[in-house]
Amino acid sequence: MSSEQSRALPGPLRNPVGGHVPVAGGLYSVGLSYARELRAEAVQVFVANPRGWATPSGDPRQDEAFRTACAEESIPAYVHAPYLINFGSHTEATVERSVQSLRHSLRRGREIGALGVVVHTGSATGGRDRAAALKQVREHLLPLLDELTHDDDPCLLLEPTAGQGASLCSRIRDLGPYFEALDAHPRLGVCLDTCHVFAAGHDLTGPDGMHRTLDRLVETVGEGRLKLIHANDSKDAAGARKDRHANIGAGHIGADPFRALMTHPATEGVPLIIETPGGKEGHAADVALLKKLRDG
Repeated sequence: MSSEQSRALPGPLRNPVGGHVPVAGGLYSVGLSYARELRAEAVQVFVANPRGWATPSGDPRQDEAFRTACAEESIPAYVHAPYLINFGSHTEATVERSVQSLRHSLRRGREIGALGVVVHTGSATGGRDRAAALKQVREHLLPLLDELTHDDDPCLLLEPTAGQGASLCSRIRDLGPYFEALDAHPRLGVCLDTCHVFAAGHDLTGPDGMHRTLDRLVETVGEGRLKLIHANDSKDAAGARKDRHANIGAGHIGADPFRALMTHPATEGVPLIIETPGGKEGHAADVALLKKLRDG
């Protein structure tokens, strides 16, 4: 390769932009095809029914094709664990199933070459206090983190929720006790959902709303812990505690804060994944808009 050709090669993207893609019918044949139609630079998938407890085996051929293509095309991949997982539940059966389900997602994440597995931080059900719930989180989640001993194991990415019910983690400050409960494990990271954090009460609008929130995140969990961003606008106002995603620029957050998001030091190299309405057409438009905000 000549020096001129070498100079022409693009470097790593500051923020790869992609989406959560459907995989029914094949992780590679359906999921990655969908991602390519979106012109996605990053991808997120489910490896089990998100609203169930089943732990299905993958198709080795699809896994291999998906993993190889993502590596060859420099597409970072992530797994979203099922929504039912709750390590703060007062129901023993739910906690046991949560362990099995998350262990499955972590194993499948490794098999498909995922960099991280996203899990919601859960809630203290049955009227239990936060301290008791966090003690339970430590008892059952820390051993799963300690099982991540292979170099190609994914990180576990905690995703704070929008603040509904007895949420254990919705405001940025809530991540502090959650990280402490898990000894700030080296395999632990954060997936920040812009709609969730906005709904929980962090106003991302204005000249410095997004940067102020990201500053607080770094102060709370330290540098290098933000591994993934779910880029979603919000159908409701800040502090509404409602998890209702809107297309980028079409909600109460607006487009400008997403441009600001991609200029903060903490987001350097962090992929953005959209989980917005509108089907393939809406998803493609959101991916294109985020790239424009990044590159413009």
